[in-house]
Order: sequence, then C-alpha cells, then structure tokens
Amino acid sequence: MPYDSFKHHRRSIRLKGYDYSQSGAYFVTICTQNRECVFGEITNNKMVLTHLGDLVSKWWLDIPNHFPTVRIDEWIVMPNHLHGIIIIETDRRGEVPSPSPSPKLGNVIAYFKYQSTKEINQKRNVSGMRFWQRNYYEHIIRDDNDLNRIRKYIENNPSNWDIDDNYPTSAKQEDSHDQ
Repeated sequence: MPYDSFKHHRRSIRLKGYDYSQSGAYFVTICTQNRECVFGEITNNKMVLTHLGDLVSKWWLDIPNHFPTVRIDEWIVMPNHLHGIIIIETDRRGEVPSPSPSPKLGNVIAYFKYQSTKEINQKRNVSGMRFWQRNYYEHIIRDDNDLNRIRKYIENNPSNWDIDDNYPTSAKQEDSHDQ
C-alpha cells in the first residue's frame, strides 16, 4: 500500500511551540496497548499490583536516577495505565542545575516506556512485543491550584475506577447488566 500523506499523517497532541524541556510540572497518562489490564486490580478502592505493576513502578521511580533534573511527584499505577506528575527543574536563570541537559518530557516518557517494556518482555519470554499504547496524554500544570487538583485526582483514582475513561468497556457493559 503506497504512503498517503493525508491518511498516514499523525497529528501531534502536544502544545504547538511549547518547549517541553523547560522547567515545569506535567501530568501524564500512559496506557497499555489495547488498554489491557495487567498491572493489578482495584480491591476496596485500593490498587493491588501484580508483578508487572511492581515492575512498572520500579521503572517509574528510576526516572530521576536517569534524569537528574527530573522529579517524580504524585503518581499511581492503575490496572491498565499510569498517572503521574513529572517535574522538570532548572535554576532561576533557566539553566540546568547539573552538567546534564534538561530532557524533554518526551525523552523521559520514551526512557520509561523502553526500559519497562524491555523488562516486561523478558519476564514474558517474548521479544519485540509492543506493551504501551503509542504516545501518551499530557497536561501542562499551570499553577498550584491545578497541581493540587491533579494530585487529588491521582489520589482518588482507585476509588473512581469504575467511572474512569480507561475502565475497560467490557467491564462497564458487565456492570450495567448487574444492575
């Protein structure tokens, strides 16, 4: 099939002209391929992780070790996605506080996805299998009110799982039949 630039053009969901390596806080959501629920389940409004959920947590927490100018704020692994706040820091003059350059948000997410996928595929004894959905959702956190609202959203996500946009459609259909 020949390449059709109109049909095959992927539109960026990033804010046009925004420098994603500048100092700031970013709320991200990263979903599994086909929104497969492999990280655990919600029990009594708490997330109970599987070994894959633990593995994803490990790589999420590793991000600041690989990127010294990045901090992890509130985050949670859900059955088929991860919500997290990533903070990219620079000093007051806009310079990176360490010898390493400030990464773009996309580089941080790419590192996390690559490392976690590589280990997940090793554990599953497969190679080259896609684990994460292409791309990710992000929101630039504008101020403290926005930050606190998102922190609360992340904290309450397990208790709101059955109304979450990432809740599996098949489970929603089963829930509606139970009523």
